[in-house]
Amino acid sequence: MRELQYEIIKFQEERDWKKFHTPENLAKSISIEAAELLEHFQWGKEYDESEVADELADVLIYCMYMADSLNLDIKEIIRNKMKKNAIKYPISKSKGNAKKYTEF
Repeated sequence: MRELQYEIIKFQEERDWKKFHTPENLAKSISIEAAELLEHFQWGKEYDESEVADELADVLIYCMYMADSLNLDIKEIIRNKMKKNAIKYPISKSKGNAKKYTEF
């Protein structure tokens, strides 16, 4: 994971883009790319896997830029969120259930 993050940040630095990648701009970009990902599923269940993979990659790259911009450790924030989710969604109540935790 660290090697991939390094490659992504190096790509950004080589192009001198970091000055444009403020948290606000990155949040907007993540949302825009997520909408472009969703667009592939707008009219049905069929989609071009390659195009979907490219859009998903764009979302993930911008998320990595955001984590770097905010000096957040990706593994740490994901693990922390998973711990919170484990409390909100215990297996005994959530297994096979699509309800939100507030509905248990």
